[in-house]
Amino acid sequence: MTSYRSWTRVYWFRITLFISIAAVAIRKGPIGKALAKRMGGRSVDREVSEETEALHADVDELRARLSEVEERLDVTERMLAQQPRKEALPPG
Repeated sequence: MTSYRSWTRVYWFRITLFISIAAVAIRKGPIGKALAKRMGGRSVDREVSEETEALHADVDELRARLSEVEERLDVTERMLAQQPRKEALPPG
């Protein structure tokens, strides 16, 4: 029969081994990578600000294109309004 001290050592060894394996698994996984980025601090902020700037540039480009399309639509509407109406089919 094993003694109490021997059993306690085995118990603590197993707990330590389990915690170590779990810590490595978490560190290598997506949670660990996210925590590393979060702890890094500034790099995450820099990435977010670069992404935000890119999105602002895209929105500005889309606004310019929409403005151009609206101008073209206005010109087309004016041209159509100036033309005399013709009937689609001759009467009769």
